Amino acid sequence: MAEIVLNNVVAEFPVYGTQPSFRNALFGRVVGGVLRRQNHHGKGIVVRALDHVSLTVHHGDQLGIIGHNGAGKSTLLRVFAGIYEPSQGTINIEGRVSPLFSTSPGLDPDDTGYENIVTCGLLLGMSRDEIERKLPEIEAFSELNDYLALPARTYSTGMLVRLGFAIATAIDPEILLLDEELGAGDARFAANAAKRVEGLIERSSIVVLASQSVELIRRICNRAILLDHGRVIADGPTRDILEIHNQMNKDGPASVTLPAATAAEPDHAAPATARAV
Repeated sequence: MAEIVLNNVVAEFPVYGTQPSFRNALFGRVVGGVLRRQNHHGKGIVVRALDHVSLTVHHGDQLGIIGHNGAGKSTLLRVFAGIYEPSQGTINIEGRVSPLFSTSPGLDPDDTGYENIVTCGLLLGMSRDEIERKLPEIEAFSELNDYLALPARTYSTGMLVRLGFAIATAIDPEILLLDEELGAGDARFAANAAKRVEGLIERSSIVVLASQSVELIRRICNRAILLDHGRVIADGPTRDILEIHNQMNKDGPASVTLPAATAAEPDHAAPATARAV
C-alpha cells in the first residue's frame, strides 16, 4: 500500500558569491528559507528551505501543500520525487512515484511524435508494453493524427502542448506529484484536459499537490499542510487548514490560532482536526 514517511527532513542549499547583506535580502524575499552559516567559523552560507519536516502521507490522502512564496512547497514536492536529497533526516516511500511537473517531459524536436511517445513514456516510468498498450489512447487524445509521423519541430506550440499533455497524463501512478495546474492549450482542449487530470487523480493511491491556489487545493485535496519558512505549522482537513491560511494572510502569523475541533468531512482520509506541528 502506498505511503510516504518523512522524519526530521532538512533541505539546505549553499549560496555562493555575493555579499552577505545582498544574500539576506535576496533569499529573504525570493526563497523564503532561513539563512544559516555552515560552521562556527562563519564560512559558507546555506539557505534552509525545509526545516525538520516530519510527515506521513497515507494511502487515500490527497494532500495539498500551501504557503507563501518561498515557504518550501516546491522543495518538499521535489524531495518526495527524489530530485533533492535531504541534508538531514530520512524519507521512506512505498509505491511508484510519478512526478508530473511538466507537460513536455523530454520532448525531442528532431524525433517524430511516435518516437517522442516512447521516449517520454520511458522517462515517466512506463514500460514498453505499457506504452504500446496506451498508444491508441495517446493518439486519440492528442488529436494530431498524421502529424505523429512527422518531427516534433514541425509542430506548432499548441500541438506540442497536446502531445506532451497526452503522454504525461497516460501514466497509472501510485503516488502522483503535481505542481500547480497543467497548461493545456485552447479552451476546448483545456476542458478535455481538466477531465483527464481528474481521471489521473482518481487512479492514484496518493496525490500531493503544491499550489498557491486556494480553490485548486479545496477542489482536489482532502488533507492539507501549511508551510511557513520551511516548517509545517499546521496539518489537517483541507477546510481547516485553508481557514488558518486565510487568517495568516489577513492578520499575520502572530494572530493565528487553531480552530476548535471539528469533524472531518465525509469519506476523507485526513485527520479529524487541524493540528499545529
